[in-house]
Amino acid sequence: MAMQTTGSNAEGEPMMDINTTPLIDVMLVLLIMFIITIPPQTHAVKLDLPQDSSNNPPPPIDPVKNKIVITQAGTVLWNGAPVNLTQLRQFLDVTQQMDPVPELHLQPEPEARYELVDEVLAVTKQAKVSKMGFVGNEAYMTVF
Repeated sequence: MAMQTTGSNAEGEPMMDINTTPLIDVMLVLLIMFIITIPPQTHAVKLDLPQDSSNNPPPPIDPVKNKIVITQAGTVLWNGAPVNLTQLRQFLDVTQQMDPVPELHLQPEPEARYELVDEVLAVTKQAKVSKMGFVGNEAYMTVF
């Protein structure tokens, strides 16, 4: 006695249905990848950068000694005038070209951020400043 199986595939015919689950999984992964990667390419951030509207002359460079003060508020002063690190580098490059090379006095305030002091020291190192000294170290005696 032979047993007879019920169903459409009883005679050994191939299945006519396609398994679409792996195809759908791959398509969902690709869709997620496109959703993640496309927005950074199409979005732009518009910035209105400040323009230097003041025609103030740059602070003078003293042929004998120049002083850099780093304030508690986070500003860098070159001989009393505020400068950014790019301008500071330009002034330091000019002083290194002078003959004789003027002294550079660095005076950070006791409450100044160390990160800014470190950035100023890095700029002076890049400019290859040879005559530099720290001023006002006695202000740190009461900090600790």
